[in-house]
Amino acid sequence: MLGQAEGTIFVTYHCQWTRMKRTLLILSSLALAAAPASAQALEGRWTNPKRSVVVRVEKCGTAYCGWVVQATEKAKANARKGGTPSLVGTQILSGLRPAGAGLYKGKAFVPKRNVHAAATVRQIGDNVMLVKGCAMLGLLCDEQRWTRVKS
Repeated sequence: MLGQAEGTIFVTYHCQWTRMKRTLLILSSLALAAAPASAQALEGRWTNPKRSVVVRVEKCGTAYCGWVVQATEKAKANARKGGTPSLVGTQILSGLRPAGAGLYKGKAFVPKRNVHAAATVRQIGDNVMLVKGCAMLGLLCDEQRWTRVKS
C-alpha cells in the first residue's frame, strides 16, 4: 500500500503523463493537417501564370515529368525562336523526386531560351505549385506560380 506522499507523487506523474500524451496527440494532428499535399496531387494538368502553356505532370518511372499539351501561338513562336520547333509534346519537367517537406527536385527545360536548368517544385495547395528553375550555377533563376487546370 502506498503512503500518502507516494500516492500524491503517483497521481502527479499520472496527470502529467496524461497531459503530455494529449499535447503530443494535438501537435501530431496539427502537423498532419499542415503537411504538404500528396505526391499524387502533383499529377495533373497545370498552367503557367500567363496561361500560355498547359503542362501534363505524371509519373515517369520513379519520378515525375511534365510535357506541354497545349500552347498559345505566341508561346509556340517564342519556342521556335529559341530553337524548339514543336512546343506541344516537349518535355519541360523531368526527374522530379521528393526532397522532403513537400519539395521536389529535378530538371526543367525552357524552350524559348533552349536552356536546361535545375528545377524545384513545391506544391502549396491542391491547385497551386511553385516551379523554380535556376541555370548557370544558380545565378539565373526564375519562379512561376502554376495553377491546376480543371479538366
